[in-house]
Amino acid sequence: MGWSFWQVGIFMAVWTIGYGIVQASAPRFVKDPDGRTAAKLAFVLAAFPAAIATAMSTSIDSDVVIVAGLIVFGVVFAMNSAVHSYLILAYAEGSKVAMNVGFYYMANAFGRLSGTVLSGALYQWQGLQACLWGSAIMVLAAGLLSLLLPGDPARSRAPRVAS
Repeated sequence: MGWSFWQVGIFMAVWTIGYGIVQASAPRFVKDPDGRTAAKLAFVLAAFPAAIATAMSTSIDSDVVIVAGLIVFGVVFAMNSAVHSYLILAYAEGSKVAMNVGFYYMANAFGRLSGTVLSGALYQWQGLQACLWGSAIMVLAAGLLSLLLPGDPARSRAPRVAS
C-alpha cells in the first residue's frame, strides 16, 4: 500500500482506540450471549476476510477494499472478542475461575502466535489473498467449534441431579 511510518502508526492508533470502544460497547448490542452467539458471530466474521480476498480480484481499488474491509472486520471481531471474554467468566466454576481464565488466555496467546506464524508463511508462499482465505477458514473452524459450547452459561454450571 506504500504507507509511510506515520500513516501506519496513525491507522494502528485509531484501530486500537476504535477496537476498545466497540468492545466496551458490545454489551449494549449483544444481550445475554451464549455459545450460539459466539458461533453466529464467528460465522459472520468469517465472511469478511473471504469478501476482502474476493473483492481484491475485482477492479475495485485494493487499498479501499483492504482498509474498509478491515474496519468492518475489526468491529465484528471486537464484538466477538467481548462475547468470548464474557463467556469464559460465565462458564467458569467458582473455585476454578482463575484457572479457567488463565487457560483461556494461554490458549488465546497460542492461537495468536500460531495464526501469526501461519499467516506469515501463507503470505510468503502465496500473498495477501492466501492469508485472507486462511483467516476465513480458521474463523469458520472456530465457529464450528463454538457450536459445541453450552447454550446457556448459567445452566452449564447448574448442579446435576442424579436420576
